[in-house]
Amino acid sequence: MLAEPAPALSDLALGLVVVALAVRLGRIPAPHRHWRTAFWWAGIAALAGSVHHGLIKHSERWSGPSWAVISAMVVVAVSYLLAATVAEVLGPHHGRTFWLLRSIGIGAYAVLAVTGHAGVGALLACESLTMACIIALWGWAARRRHPMAGPVIVALVASAAAAATKAIDPSVTRSVALDPTSVYHLAQIVGMVLLYLAVSHPRRPEHRADRSVRGGTFP
Repeated sequence: MLAEPAPALSDLALGLVVVALAVRLGRIPAPHRHWRTAFWWAGIAALAGSVHHGLIKHSERWSGPSWAVISAMVVVAVSYLLAATVAEVLGPHHGRTFWLLRSIGIGAYAVLAVTGHAGVGALLACESLTMACIIALWGWAARRRHPMAGPVIVALVASAAAAATKAIDPSVTRSVALDPTSVYHLAQIVGMVLLYLAVSHPRRPEHRADRSVRGGTFP
C-alpha cells in the first residue's frame, strides 16, 4: 500500500513526462546542453519523489534524509536552468556571471544555516531567489527582443503558478480526490511541456553582448 497514493502517482506522472522530454531534447541538436541536463535532473527528482511519497514515507527514520536528497536534486536542476539561461541570454562565456548569480541562493542558505535555521524548507525557499534571477534575466532578454524570451517566460510563469497551487486549501482539492501537492505535480507538467517547446525551437539570435568576456565555466 502506498503511503501517499495521490502524491506518489502524480509525481510519477510528472517524472515520466519530464524524462521523456529530456530524451527528446537529446535528439535535437539545437538546444544548449544545459537545458537537457536540467530536464534530466528535474525528471529524476520527480521519480525519486514518487518513491518517497509512495514507500519511504512509511519510515520515520528515512523520510527526512530521503527528502533532503530529493531537495538536493532540485537544487542541481535549478542550477542547470540558471546555467542554460545565462548561456542563452548573455552568451556562452559568462561563467563568472553564473557563479555570481548562483551565489545569491547559496549565500542566503549559508546565512540561515549559521543562524540555526537550516533545513530542507529553507533550502528550497532560498532557491526561489535563484529562480527570481532566472526570470529577471529573461525579462531583460525580452526587452532586447530575444526570440526565446516570450515562450520561456510563459513557461516559467506557468511553473510558478503550479507552485502556488501548493497553497490551496486541501478542502478545495479534496472535491477532486487530490491534495495540493498532487495538484502541484500535475500542474507542473504543463510548465515543463511549455519549457520544452520554448527551448526545442529556440531561433537563437547572434549574441551581441560581450562576446569578448570570458571567465569560468558552467557546471
